[in-house]
Amino acid sequence: MTDIDIGGRRLRLVCEQRAGRWLARALRDDNGDPFGIECAAATEHDAVARLTRWLEWQAEHAAALEALQQAERAYHRTIAGSAFASSIEGPSALEMQKESLDLVEAARVRLDEIRRRKPEA
Repeated sequence: MTDIDIGGRRLRLVCEQRAGRWLARALRDDNGDPFGIECAAATEHDAVARLTRWLEWQAEHAAALEALQQAERAYHRTIAGSAFASSIEGPSALEMQKESLDLVEAARVRLDEIRRRKPEA
């Protein structure tokens, strides 16, 4: 049994041997509920390493997804607010919309890059 912190979450990794294979799983430290997937391997070390890689990826994926959602919400606020914007006060409504949309696109590209690196379960 190993305790780790990943993505701000405390997890307990448990590894058991079943039918000649090692099976690793994560439990939430706060309530003991299962978290994530189970990973099998020929050795205990490999099963835990595989699970750890997946949990790290999952935390990075969740953070990138949240960043994209925040960028999208900011874009929608920009679109709604641009109806009342005056170009005399600063950047034009179109400039603000383009800048906001560029941030959405950057967040989407980052999320896609993380998804391409999804480790094998």
